[in-house]
Amino acid sequence: MGRLTDKVTVVTGAGAGIGRAIATTCHAEGAIVIVTDLDGAAAADTATQLGDRAIPYAVDVTDRTSVQAMVSGVVTAYGRIDVLVNNAGWDLAIPFVQSEPDFWAKVIAVNYVGVLHTCREILPVMIEAGGGHVVNLGSDAGRVGSSGEAVYSGAKGAIIAFSKAIAREVARHGINVNVVCPGPTDTALFNSLGGDNPKLREGLARAIPFRRLATPADIAAAVAFFASDEASYLTGQTLSVSGGLTMS
Repeated sequence: MGRLTDKVTVVTGAGAGIGRAIATTCHAEGAIVIVTDLDGAAAADTATQLGDRAIPYAVDVTDRTSVQAMVSGVVTAYGRIDVLVNNAGWDLAIPFVQSEPDFWAKVIAVNYVGVLHTCREILPVMIEAGGGHVVNLGSDAGRVGSSGEAVYSGAKGAIIAFSKAIAREVARHGINVNVVCPGPTDTALFNSLGGDNPKLREGLARAIPFRRLATPADIAAAVAFFASDEASYLTGQTLSVSGGLTMS
């Protein structure tokens, strides 16, 4: 029996990278995984790899109607949602003074407003059920800042503050809300932000006490803990998974 046996678990941005690792780890812990991604084919591929107890949905978290349709389908099929993992994210490395409002709007919509949408639709389901777990993916960029990612850092900082606020609001309903903040993680998104530069990778590895970047599985392990009943007395917490690069 896994820590998440038969828990209906919604994971956003689960078509690749950290999201796919989270879906995989939760599935291995026994969860019924709702694999959502903007790229429906990628969501379907993840679900196919996982097999039974994995159901794909094409979901645009920036579109509340899209989120509502997914939630309605899941509740119709299973009657509940036990765990929500908000992982969907997007960014480009651009100095703030070279960025424009359309870029700001997209970064905020994907990284922050998407979390508002899923929480607004799923928290009432959890409240009615009398419990649940929400795990929001922040970033160490939201804790300590990241050059070239000013708007992304702001959005991730907003997730941390929002999570603390709703944690206070919904604790009386048996729901906990926590944040996992990855440090530099070896993903396609990281590579697109310059992580494919060997000098940058080597420099980061030297700066990290464990002398390596995080893997998606490292992040997924922390998420699975917060999603489990082992974390039932933890709420409003922010955990950095950075190999010691940032400590607080």
